[in-house]
Amino acid sequence: MRALVQRVSEAAVRVDGETLGEIGPGLLILVCAMQGDDDGKPRALAEKLSKLRIFKDEAGKMNRSLKDVGGEALVVSQFTLAADLRGNRPGFSTAAPPAEGERLYERFAEEVAALGIPTQRGRFGADMKVSLVNDGPVTIWVEV
Repeated sequence: MRALVQRVSEAAVRVDGETLGEIGPGLLILVCAMQGDDDGKPRALAEKLSKLRIFKDEAGKMNRSLKDVGGEALVVSQFTLAADLRGNRPGFSTAAPPAEGERLYERFAEEVAALGIPTQRGRFGADMKVSLVNDGPVTIWVEV
């Protein structure tokens, strides 16, 4: 699985004008299941992101995790993270097939929530509008 993680002071996802998920300080997690990902990947990614020390401590150093700061997570599916850019038009053949991608995406969001992190999510396959205030900015690419 691949994720693009952004430390945010707030973020929201909307579909057709309806807010599906909205968080305060925490992580916006754009996630993509890849071909060959197994059932262990969502848990491994959730655990890795919950412990990622990208929040400031008392000294202003990035030394605290999402769990340490009591932050929230907004999980949004984004198959375009599988983009193959060999030419000018991206290909997405390395993304998991839609049904498998949706299952792994939902499983990932459940795993994040099971770690005690308040979790909101988008809608798999929908045309979503994501808004955020990137804190820092801090944006990190993660693969498991």
